[in-house]
Formats: sequence, structure tokens, C-alpha cells
Amino acid sequence: MGNWYTLTPLDVLMFRDAKPFSPGERAWAKGGFPPTGHALAGALLAHLNKQVTLRLRGPFLCFDEKLYLPRPLHLYQGSPLVPVSWLPETDAYHQCVWDPTRPAPLIAAGIPLGPASAKDKGPDYLPAQAVSRAQKGDPWDLSEGIAAPWTTEIRPHNTLQTGKRQVKDSDGYFVETCIRLQPGWSLAVSIEVLSGANGKQQWHPLLLEPGTVLRLGGEGHQVIVHPCPALEQEWQPLQALSEQTQRASKPCLAYLVTPGVFIKTLSGIPMCRAWPWEWKLATPHPASPKVGPLVSVATEKGIPINSRTRAWNDNNEEFSLPAPQVFAAPSGSVFYLNQPAPLHQDKPTKENGDPNPHHRWRQLGYSEMIWMPVSTGS
Repeated sequence: MGNWYTLTPLDVLMFRDAKPFSPGERAWAKGGFPPTGHALAGALLAHLNKQVTLRLRGPFLCFDEKLYLPRPLHLYQGSPLVPVSWLPETDAYHQCVWDPTRPAPLIAAGIPLGPASAKDKGPDYLPAQAVSRAQKGDPWDLSEGIAAPWTTEIRPHNTLQTGKRQVKDSDGYFVETCIRLQPGWSLAVSIEVLSGANGKQQWHPLLLEPGTVLRLGGEGHQVIVHPCPALEQEWQPLQALSEQTQRASKPCLAYLVTPGVFIKTLSGIPMCRAWPWEWKLATPHPASPKVGPLVSVATEKGIPINSRTRAWNDNNEEFSLPAPQVFAAPSGSVFYLNQPAPLHQDKPTKENGDPNPHHRWRQLGYSEMIWMPVSTGS
């Protein structure tokens, strides 16, 4: 397990999304928050000033040494959604017909939530303790949930003509979106580094001095880093209960707490979708008679991610190039399965022993799942 740190912004933070951007008329640079694993890894590697292999867990939100996780997207209008195939046969919705090449429809079955259940989408984030109680089978309690603890600020930029007080006609005006975290809030991340020699490399916690300052995001904005061992006590119960559920061969939920990137190359073209390609649907159909564990998915619009890749010129000098854009399932997505299933990204190597290129997404903190049993709380 890596060292847990809090990353507290010293000012606003700015993260641009994967859309092409060039300053000019009506140019608007937008971004998402929390930052991606690529952004965090880039900031850490720039600080270390050497090429190392990192393994991240997070980022999550943190307040007063407490972890906050994104609201599960299967909670809607006061009730957990349930796949129609999991409803009793006497229920009218159980008899509905749907496209078997798609996940089963979800129905609000009227299961009450905790004492502060809301009739809207509910809070944006829940404390780790609330998630842990739901893992044990208790009803979801939204009373401790909070709205997104940041505000969005719009920063317009003008480029003036030389010797004049007029904006350039071309490439002279653009707007960027900044994020300002509320006082007391930080990002939380666990960091490990691969080190060793003679073919015996192992993962070790990355040690950063308290008060380390990192440049994170655009425009040179900074965060100050502090160790926070208490976050390990927040995460460990979640992880232990998750592993317990994953070992049981029973219907379960896989709750995505960081964006999930699920890629498969079809006819030479990388394709993304909202659930892992290796999880086949539980409903058979002529196009795919082989059934799998996946029953349904609760998710929202995908998140565009555009990372960068290393390249070398003719002089063997390293530089970076934009990598192909991918779309991630948003954090909070929930997958319904008839039994737990392994994630291909978790395996460092393929079956033939070759390195698994998709494992890098997991090393950067993507596709982090918490496994939960199906109960009245789910």
C-alpha cells in the first residue's frame, strides 16, 4: 500500500478537457474536476525529474482527514435502481421486453433509503463511512452527503495588438474555466513507485517531504503536499469488505469510484464503452449466445480524456505527442453482476506472459472499483 497524501491547492486549479482548443473568436477552454490520473502522474514525474513507474489510488476528495467518494449513480429519486431481470416474477416490470444486446433496463423499485432520502439526484459525494455501512447491507444514508465542494470561475484572456489597446483580430481572445476548492478541502491520493534491481522490482510507498509543492494543471497553478496516514484507516475497511464480496460467488454491485477506461481494438480502431469488454451480458441473444455476468449498468455521459505519449526524434531526444482520445465511464457508475468477475486491467501480464498495455490505466488510478453485495441497502 502506498503513502497517502493530501494535495491542497494554493490557488485555483485549471484542467483543460480533451477537445481541440486554439485561442480565437468564441474560443472556450473547459475542463473537468477532479483531475485525471494522467495529470497527477505528470505533476509527480515533473517534480521527481526522473523516469519512474508510479501506481496511484485516487484522486478522491478529502476534508478533515476523511475520504469522500462520488455518489453511486444507481441511487435515483430516493430509491436504488434495480434491473428488471432481478425483480420478482410477479412484478409486471419483470415481463417487459428489451434489446438483449444492451444491459437490462433499471427500475426504481421503491426501496427506501436512509433518514435523509432525497427526491432528487441527491448529494454529489458521500463520506467513506456511509459507503462502508452500505457495504455491510445497511440502507444508503444520504444525510451525510455533500454537494460538490468547489466553485467554477471563468477567466477571460485578451491579447492586445502591439502598441495599441485593442484586442487582436485573430487569436486574441479566449476563455478558460478554473476550479476553486472550498476552504479545508483537498485532493487525496495514494502513491507507490516501482523500484529494485536484478529483476526483483517491487512496489514501495513514494516518500515526499511534507510541504512539497507541485505544479498541477495549466498555467503553473500549484498544490502543497502533506502526508496523511489517517486516510489509510479510511480506505482499508472499504478495501477489506470489497475483497470479501469479490470472493463470494453471489450477485453483487461493482461501484466505480474513479473514472473507468474500457478499451478494445476493433478492426485496428480503439473503441470505448461504459463497461468492461470482457464482461459479457447475462442475457443470451443470437449475436452473442455465450452469456456472462453483467446484468445492467447505471452510468452517465462519458468523460473525454486526452493524455500524451512519449516519442523520440532522429537525435534520440524525447518529446511528447497527444495520445488518441478515449472516453471514460464517470466515477459513481455502478455495474450489476450475477457474480463477481475479474477485470482484465488488473492483470500486469497477458496469458502468454507479455506485458498487458491496459494495466497502465489501473496504475494511474483509473477503473478503481468497490464491490458490494446485493441487499436492501443496494
